[in-house]
Amino acid sequence: MYREHFGLSELPFSITPDTTFFFASHGYQEALNTLLVAARSGEGFIKITGEVGTGKTLLCRKFMAALDDNFKTAYIPNPYLEPESLLRVLADELGLDVDEEAAVGQHKLLSRLNQALVDFAREGKQVLLCLDEAQAMPIETLEALRLLTNLETEKRKLLQVVIFGQPELEEKLDQPSIRQLKQRITFDYRLDKLSRDELHYYLNHRLVVAGYRGGRLFTPMAMWLLHRKTDGVPRLVNIVAHKALMAAFGKGKRQVGFNEMRAAIKDTASTREAGLKHGITMTLLLILLLVAAAALGWSYYA
Repeated sequence: MYREHFGLSELPFSITPDTTFFFASHGYQEALNTLLVAARSGEGFIKITGEVGTGKTLLCRKFMAALDDNFKTAYIPNPYLEPESLLRVLADELGLDVDEEAAVGQHKLLSRLNQALVDFAREGKQVLLCLDEAQAMPIETLEALRLLTNLETEKRKLLQVVIFGQPELEEKLDQPSIRQLKQRITFDYRLDKLSRDELHYYLNHRLVVAGYRGGRLFTPMAMWLLHRKTDGVPRLVNIVAHKALMAAFGKGKRQVGFNEMRAAIKDTASTREAGLKHGITMTLLLILLLVAAAALGWSYYA
């Protein structure tokens, strides 16, 4: 590959959520701080949303890695489960043996989990469940999740829940049948995309973590094009930047220029959609400005 060519110890733009590459932009650091404060204060329900590819899974892993030994964490990456299946997966994550409950159903599982959570509390452990891709959860399973957060002592909740999901999660939580769940969300944060300035630091951060020690690797025009076509979505940025480095390597170049970036973008179907949305937004903005200017002109002559 191109690692030796650019003096890298590893690939800098992998889409695998590796916490060593976590970039603490203002928005992502604020989201992480929100999660840590909410968790340490014992809040029962926390929600993080963001568009596809904005780094929710990476933030989730960074958050769990930042928790100390006072927490017992459980992670469910794919919560498209029936209520009873969710309880079983949670029990497994907490190290509970639930084979004996195979035929007794949801009520018995809930009772077993309740006892386990009480035992963890006696040991001074706070149990925290992180659910990724929560927008995929059936309504019935979300309701089961609410019932889990009913478990509490006189002092605190026995289980804290953090849900990570795409914006569609908001629509699901607006369903009247689970309005009680939405009322219990005490902290929430919406992840945003990278700004043009943040993109510059993001690229440099990942390159440095990957061992790069040279000069500017992406020209200003290449970075401008990268942001315009990816709209600052981290996953798309990683995919295109990786391909751009391959294009530069193939030409024997030590720097990624406009042409290499353009070739990488042409090879990435998802950037066409992002670029189209950007173009539509700019067109609408131009139309609004023209309408406003025309209105001012008419009022001036009137």
